Amino acid sequence: MLRFKSLGSGSSGNATLVEAQSGAHTTRLLIDCGLRLRDLEARLIEAGTCAEDLDAIFITHEHGDHIGCARSFIKRYSTPLWMSQGTWLAVSDGGAWTPYQHLLNVARDGSAIELGDLQAMPFTVPHDAREPLQLRCSDGDRHLGVVTDLGHASSHVVASLQGCHALLLEANHDPDLLQASTYPSFLKQRVAGPWGHLANHAAAELLARVKHDQLSYVLAAHLSERNNTPELARTSLSKALGCEMLDIAIADPLTGSEWIQV
Repeated sequence: MLRFKSLGSGSSGNATLVEAQSGAHTTRLLIDCGLRLRDLEARLIEAGTCAEDLDAIFITHEHGDHIGCARSFIKRYSTPLWMSQGTWLAVSDGGAWTPYQHLLNVARDGSAIELGDLQAMPFTVPHDAREPLQLRCSDGDRHLGVVTDLGHASSHVVASLQGCHALLLEANHDPDLLQASTYPSFLKQRVAGPWGHLANHAAAELLARVKHDQLSYVLAAHLSERNNTPELARTSLSKALGCEMLDIAIADPLTGSEWIQV
């Protein structure tokens, strides 16, 4: 059985828990640590597990809302850590991470990560980070695509998400709200640019390219608190799927989502 739960998603922080269960054994992977340590510990307990039960952590890229408390977390719990070489180089300047290098595993685009009953396949995305990666997770039967923080849906991203049974998908902003916001011009250009974040209509276009009859669940994630609304995101994504608006779930910055079986 494969299931996942957002522990929180948005500009203030991101973390997603993925579990693969076979018999009495459960493999747990935490994707990103973009929360304060005590908040992450508490949300793991609320999810029915705890920090000590994690088999690994995967960091998608070095931005603060994703890497967050990762160094403090592995210092306390010695959890194996996966990230790209580029992400490691981006965070390791100054030597603060050097004592934990023995916990590091280098993730590469297209090289599967085997964690017990869970396989995680990293794939590159277009984002303004050193070497950002997102993930396709599988228990050998069902497939989950986790994709946020991308400025556009490259052909590689589309190919990496084909055949997924569930998606955690970025729907970051509404272009009109972004342009009318108080953001400075350079930040508007960054967010809306090809290496920024996925707008609602772009997320819908990506969804239309990867939807199939067995795609059973879409969780919209990384919504901008200032430049988007759940209603706008739901409208765009539901049109792409041909479903009701309320069939699209939204990951909340504070409460994340319920457990979702893939």
